[in-house]
Amino acid sequence: MKIREIYEIAVQKGKEADPRGAAEVARVLEKEQKAYQELKEGDKKEFDRERLWNPYSDTRILFGEEDAEVQGVLAGIDMEVGEVLLADRLRERGRRIDLIVSHHPEGKALAALHEVMHIQEDELHRLGVPINVAEGILADRIAQVERLFAPANHNRAVDAARLLGIPFMCVHTPADNLVTSFLDKLIQEKAPETLGEIIKVLKEVPEYAHAVKHKAGPKIVVGSEKRRAGKIFVDMTGGTSGAKEAYEKLANAGVGTVIGMHMGEDHRKEADKHHINVIIAGHIASDSLGLNLFLDELAKQGVEIHSCSGLIRVSRIS
Repeated sequence: MKIREIYEIAVQKGKEADPRGAAEVARVLEKEQKAYQELKEGDKKEFDRERLWNPYSDTRILFGEEDAEVQGVLAGIDMEVGEVLLADRLRERGRRIDLIVSHHPEGKALAALHEVMHIQEDELHRLGVPINVAEGILADRIAQVERLFAPANHNRAVDAARLLGIPFMCVHTPADNLVTSFLDKLIQEKAPETLGEIIKVLKEVPEYAHAVKHKAGPKIVVGSEKRRAGKIFVDMTGGTSGAKEAYEKLANAGVGTVIGMHMGEDHRKEADKHHINVIIAGHIASDSLGLNLFLDELAKQGVEIHSCSGLIRVSRIS
């Protein structure tokens, strides 16, 4: 496969699993097209043209020729300078590493992480929160995340990859969309009634079962095993944690339980305040599940997958 093909597969799988639906994703891209066309010629030079077809600003080829052939990848959750050096060392030992694939964004993809958080507005709206309220709730949080990452040294790992001549890309929101879709379908199929039953369903997934053995499996952080779940919201995509004010609106919209990757203490307390049950499925296990669903598409094409940096590699190719 070529790097460009891998990139396009990531974006396409992300679109197919996007919780906003195909029509909304198309509307977002049409809006970008219009914004680009209305720019002055000088401003068009600064516009990120990837946005015209890729709605995920945190998923990019960070270094490497798009037509480079890929027979083997080194994939992981956080691929930073140490992992880039690991890729180079593995190459020295004879491993075929043609591309580094990181889940968490680096470089310009990290700098633009806040842009994908608008997905959360549509998720809240889908659950019954008025869109004007959802946008109002998220506005401050999105701006906060932008300020948080603005001063970061975004290109450390990318620079290391460039110096060593190893192509590098990241696949964030598409993988998160895949895990969201996977768990949504699983929960609908199994129809658990209590939090304890949800935990049992999650532990049937190999990535979560593996995480249990390493003390990082699914846990109830608000509620109890016997408490009824009610309406379940699988909250696994949208860049990073949203606004804590959302829990009051979710409760008003009838949500009873949130299943997330991770949750800060302020958010947990707010959910508890509004009587919303919370199950933390596990950050790295959830990221692994989403990335695995993408990596299987490469493996089907004969690409060899080497895993590191926390990736719990599970193949679902029959």
